[in-house]
Amino acid sequence: MEVAPGIHRVESILGPRPFSQYLLRDERTLLFDTGVAETPADVILPFLNGAGLDPTALDFMLISHADVDHFGGNAAMRAAAPQALLCAHVLDAPWIEDSARILRERYGWYAEHGIGYPPDAAQWLRDAMGDDVPVDIGLQGGELIRLGPKLEARVLHLPGHSAGHLGLWIAASRTAIVMDAVMGRGLLDLEGKVIHPSPYFDIAGYEASAELLLRMQPEHLLTAHYDVIEGPTVDVFLRNTLDFVRDARRAVAAIVEAEGDVTLARVLELADPKLGPFTSMPNELAGPLRGHLRELVAAGRAQEAPDGKSWTWVG
Repeated sequence: MEVAPGIHRVESILGPRPFSQYLLRDERTLLFDTGVAETPADVILPFLNGAGLDPTALDFMLISHADVDHFGGNAAMRAAAPQALLCAHVLDAPWIEDSARILRERYGWYAEHGIGYPPDAAQWLRDAMGDDVPVDIGLQGGELIRLGPKLEARVLHLPGHSAGHLGLWIAASRTAIVMDAVMGRGLLDLEGKVIHPSPYFDIAGYEASAELLLRMQPEHLLTAHYDVIEGPTVDVFLRNTLDFVRDARRAVAAIVEAEGDVTLARVLELADPKLGPFTSMPNELAGPLRGHLRELVAAGRAQEAPDGKSWTWVG
């Protein structure tokens, strides 16, 4: 559906969650995210066909960030639209281009803490990526993409969920397409129930991205896994994002103070029921928890073991 002039939302379902990509269309066209490996064949290409757009006419494919459900369809879309320029932030491009590296560095670190993905989830992560595709244009944020006289999009750097997370700002309709840059209190199932944690890794960046969007005051906030957010609910969603970070920060501090010595697995065990509970990939809550543990270390309130696997409260 067209959610704002020239901005079309490509909707489907990913497991138990809503799932969307976006097509921006004027004289030139831009696809924002490619989904998982099967999304192009199942959803995006039929959508383009229904819109009367030959995929070979696609000009740009912009990847918001290095998570499998946002770039896993790159190979399929490259085959369908070989002339389209693939764009991503320079900080996320190394993971987007190298499936072995992202499996090791983005998804593999949990296992060393004893909180890895279940075998079926780990297999899904591997299968959801097609063949590796190089990024054609590395972005940094601030670039202006002119798609035609009626549609210009400013590239936003919205770090936190990933180092190089990108969004788009379309000033004419006050639309911010932010994908996973802000995630409220967690991802929702099809009935609106929170099931999946908000994985952020750079806490300061994540808070700054939410605060930037609050200052921008979008009329439309478009994401990958939520319904279209408009009007007063935009402010509510962004403040919920910041409130979750605050609650996670307080929960971690209280756990470490009460326990004295903790592992990340123990903090996850105790924090999950306070912040969730989460039923979909709950181990991904460990990214924020580890970040808040390191905040305590930086503030002199805790010490981190040399191997980075346990923390001790020092007051």
